Amino acid sequence: MNKYLVIGNPIDHSLSPKLHNYWFRENNIDALYEKKQIREADIKQIILDIRNGKIEGINVTVPFKKSVIPFIDKLEIPEKIQSVNTIYREKTIKGSNQIVGRNTDILGFKYSLERIKYNVKGKTVLILGAGGVTPSIIYALEEMNPSNIMLSNRTKKKAEDLKKLFPQIELIEWGDTENFDMIINTTSLGLKENDKLPINYDKIGSGKFFYDVIYNPKKTNFLVEAEKRGHQIENGKMMFVYQAQEAFRLFTIKPDVGEGLLPSINKKVLQLLDND
Repeated sequence: MNKYLVIGNPIDHSLSPKLHNYWFRENNIDALYEKKQIREADIKQIILDIRNGKIEGINVTVPFKKSVIPFIDKLEIPEKIQSVNTIYREKTIKGSNQIVGRNTDILGFKYSLERIKYNVKGKTVLILGAGGVTPSIIYALEEMNPSNIMLSNRTKKKAEDLKKLFPQIELIEWGDTENFDMIINTTSLGLKENDKLPINYDKIGSGKFFYDVIYNPKKTNFLVEAEKRGHQIENGKMMFVYQAQEAFRLFTIKPDVGEGLLPSINKKVLQLLDND
């Protein structure tokens, strides 16, 4: 039986095993997908286990999407992303094993907006956070032609480091909420019940779009407070499903693929996650 993992810290919230194991069953694949909470010092051994065939592949979540890069032989990501969430083994021409790192978050985010037909073109977008998934979000947004991308992060240096990679973004102070059309939470604030972002919701105009990359819980305080005030909200469930679908394709075969740009998602998959 082939073994797959999702690694992170924290990791209890991850629904990746539920989703991938469902796809394994549906495609009659003899494999098991588990989650594992690790420390940064554990990364080297896990990559070695992939190289030696003990593990077939892994997905990576917070806070290790950048930390895994030094251990990867072949990076198949845009250079300025520096964020890997899917790692697997492939044979070289000479027959040796090499470790490949990919990013499926970019497609996941893009597809999640296409699914709800939200058009970013010409809009002002505010991003909260500068962690592992944030470069993927910025990269995807740039392809959608917003009028302006602003970024705010608790640690100013991390925001400044991102601006070096994406010089066109505008940095604003943590806690400021400049006028925006769409606001995206890419931080981990929201995984815990009492987590709150420093936002004065009553000072934000009407008709905004609040997007949280967190999908478990289904409604973070960020989304709850926005919904109370009549704003459009979206959690990260569909981004999660689409990025997982692409990762599964890289690991094995692609599940539930429809025609056209936007892949289809089996209704059973959505019911599976909603029942959690």
